[in-house]
Amino acid sequence: MSEQPDGPDLSVLVPDWIDWAETARLLGVSVSRVRTMIREHELAAAVPSPGAGQQVPADFVQDGLVVKGLPGLLTVLHDGGYDDRQSIAWLFTDLDLPGRPIDALRENRGSEVKRRAQSMAF
Repeated sequence: MSEQPDGPDLSVLVPDWIDWAETARLLGVSVSRVRTMIREHELAAAVPSPGAGQQVPADFVQDGLVVKGLPGLLTVLHDGGYDDRQSIAWLFTDLDLPGRPIDALRENRGSEVKRRAQSMAF
């Protein structure tokens, strides 16, 4: 995984990104609500590649909702000192769960993911 000055290359880690307008459309909310969700750590956003503008990983939205368990997990990560970019990188890195934390959340296997995130915060 290549590193950028501010951490891992998210364009390599995260396969699909959506802009705030598309995120709003998929969730059935306004763009200003998406902005609030990002600020309140219900969602996370980052600039995936230079010049792209801030976007949300597409895997954070499932069946018209934010993936179950994601807001709580993002709060744990932020409380542990992670910013959005670091949180996204952690969620898309293989941790032998099996697989990536985001996959475990999407498959309703979030307990182990949250336990690992909580242990990192201490």
